[in-house]
Amino acid sequence: MKLTMKGDTLAIGFSEHDEIATLLQMADMGTTDRDFHLGLVGQIACLGSHKCRVDSGNSNFVLAVVRSVSPRDGLEAMLATQMGAIHAATMMLARRLNHVGTIQQQDTAERALNKLARTFATQMEALKRYRTGGQQKVTVEHVTVNAGGQAIVGAVAKTPRAST
Repeated sequence: MKLTMKGDTLAIGFSEHDEIATLLQMADMGTTDRDFHLGLVGQIACLGSHKCRVDSGNSNFVLAVVRSVSPRDGLEAMLATQMGAIHAATMMLARRLNHVGTIQQQDTAERALNKLARTFATQMEALKRYRTGGQQKVTVEHVTVNAGGQAIVGAVAKTPRAST
């Protein structure tokens, strides 16, 4: 994605083959809805711009995060976008924490960094819950049956007895 400023307007484009790039990007976002795609790309582009300065690299990083999550639908794409933005902000604050001048600046940066890191972990958990439908999977790796005991391995279904 290539970002440029045209006056006060942020223009979004691609290096070449706009239509093919758009379709590939939509597939990466797990959507076939062009309006959804345009809206999300616009939001991602704004992450890579500040006033009249643009940073295509930051926006492309967030797009790469979305692509690596391999969203299956629009909700997953939005969550992946938020995860990319939160990660970028976390790294910015980590860098800022390394260059603080006062204890107050350190405390402020440390609190914000901690909140962002926890938010990212929460987002990861939300994605996991969404993808699994909220179901938990328990795997038993070791079972011990003592002498005289009985064990059944596999699914057990109760069937009605036949009348005699």
